[in-house]
Amino acid sequence: MNSRPHKIQDTVREYGKRLFSFIRGRVSSNEDAEDILQEVWYQLSGAPDVIDEIGAWLYRVARNKIIDRYRKKQPDALEDYLYENAGGELGFKEILLADDNGPESAYLRDLFWQELHRALDELPKEQRDVFVLNELEGMTFAAIAEQTGENIKTLISRKGYAVRHLRQRLQTLYDEFMNY
Repeated sequence: MNSRPHKIQDTVREYGKRLFSFIRGRVSSNEDAEDILQEVWYQLSGAPDVIDEIGAWLYRVARNKIIDRYRKKQPDALEDYLYENAGGELGFKEILLADDNGPESAYLRDLFWQELHRALDELPKEQRDVFVLNELEGMTFAAIAEQTGENIKTLISRKGYAVRHLRQRLQTLYDEFMNY
């Protein structure tokens, strides 16, 4: 039993970089790739001790996690909201954090953040905390899990509920912001 953690550590060392590159080539951001990779390692930690072809197993799990992510019908992150302008795509998050100091932009940003905080206050504490830590503070699910002692899948689920609530609650403001 004591050799199990060493086997996992050796597997992470041996396959970590290549597996991350494999995942990163198939998802839209480093954060998504990191989250999927953490899910793969988590699944490995609960897998039986005997896996014949560990490399093939890891890539199959990663591929399945990527497919699961694409099957989701709605985005789970603010930056997944995009609109197209004359110069190409621009993310919602980039607009909110832009350095445009015009009075209209400043007003809309202030209004958004006020509404976001109100909407966050409506959430259960667990959902609010995981959303704030992941989206606003940039922590990975693995880091949040380590800090809170919660299961990664539980954290992902809580964030999903939070995002759905925030999306619904902020849709009108989002529409007004995009028509600005």
